[in-house]
Amino acid sequence: MAKEMNYSEVTPEIRRLAEVCTSRVINPELFTRYEVNRGLRDLKGNGVLAGLTNICQVTAKRIENGVEVPMDGKLFYQGIDIDDLVAGFLHEKRLGFEETIYLLLFGELPNMGELQKFCRLLNDYRWLPPSFTRDIIMKAPSRDMMNMLARSVLSLYYYDDNPDDISVPNVLRQCLQLIARFPLLAVYSYHAYNHYHNGQSMIIHQPDPHLSIAENVLKILRPNQTYSELEARILDLSMVLHAEHGGGNNSTFAVRVVSSSATDTYSSMAAALGSLKGPKHGGANVAVVGMIEDMKKQVKNWQDEDQVADYLKKLLHKEAYDKAGLIYGVGHAIYSLSDPRALVFERFVEQLSKDKGRQEEYELYKLVARLAPEVIAVERQMYKGVSANIDFYSGFVYDMLDLPIELFTALFSLSRISGWSAHRIEELVCGGKIIRPAYKSVSKSKAYVPLNER
Repeated sequence: MAKEMNYSEVTPEIRRLAEVCTSRVINPELFTRYEVNRGLRDLKGNGVLAGLTNICQVTAKRIENGVEVPMDGKLFYQGIDIDDLVAGFLHEKRLGFEETIYLLLFGELPNMGELQKFCRLLNDYRWLPPSFTRDIIMKAPSRDMMNMLARSVLSLYYYDDNPDDISVPNVLRQCLQLIARFPLLAVYSYHAYNHYHNGQSMIIHQPDPHLSIAENVLKILRPNQTYSELEARILDLSMVLHAEHGGGNNSTFAVRVVSSSATDTYSSMAAALGSLKGPKHGGANVAVVGMIEDMKKQVKNWQDEDQVADYLKKLLHKEAYDKAGLIYGVGHAIYSLSDPRALVFERFVEQLSKDKGRQEEYELYKLVARLAPEVIAVERQMYKGVSANIDFYSGFVYDMLDLPIELFTALFSLSRISGWSAHRIEELVCGGKIIRPAYKSVSKSKAYVPLNER
């Protein structure tokens, strides 16, 4: 009988071939010689201008006497300062994610009638096709929720009677359906994973048409379907802050690149999910929680600044946690002095930590956020300052909300799909050309050698 093949095994032959791949490294000096901006960023870290957008503006610099100088970060959704948007929701004591979706898609804040009609439309789409949960989600559940989401999104293509029509009305319909369905896809995927891989009971709760997206996430996730007003408000705030961050972030750019090829909505959203899964993007919140948990084990006194700073130095020197040389959740491609989302979020993190009896952990997070930029400045030469970003706090918030860590990045996607949808539509309306940047070849010419002579 033939030996059964383990297709997940990395064999010695694969390792040998991998060494061939890794030996073909391009000399870093060539990037400078040919003026190639690695990662589509210049030497100062500024993104290469790749397009125009109305949807979002991210700023962290101002001009003084003709020179760029750092400033506290600012974020605008369709021209509205995120600070003002959140302040409005808080002042009026209401949840705001649905209104934020409307703003991103249509460019203006809705009036009461428009908002109510929009919420009813989302509710009408808040269901999955017959047998979809059983046939797609419950069969062969993955250990990773982002892969489950991507598979589910691609599978929805087959349940759509008009999947390839890229006219704006049809794409808008598809996007609104995905926005409404993402919470169900994510939470049900987690229940299936938890049942098959952890042996837990699986209960599928139906969403409530009278509740918001944030409230329904908590309702269908928890066995007792209960949550506090503070929990719903903070999850809603998190979704507002994560909803959009400009066309240059990796997952949104993926949406625009793929959409520019005139492919279908499901393919473009699956591409975005693949990007967001990465620990350098949406997966950073999970890495922050893991890093802090390791810190709590290694640092005896959480209030001792020297002990905390020493641990941070070990992180940078690849001597602690995952030995990647990173302090997760600190630093950003654009922001230097501050991330406006983190500043808004921090006030509610403190409030929630008091409600949950976890003030000591909050103080540790706060201390790390203060010390990390100082340690990085000393240990590394930086072209700009760094500060805590929203990922630094979001994982801690999700943990205090008793949300499973397997869902952390998926929760990011439940928010960001609103921005993805706005950018997909804008690309189809305004783009016109397929996005095709250039790569310069630096390979040397070689003569062909017949096979029997090699």
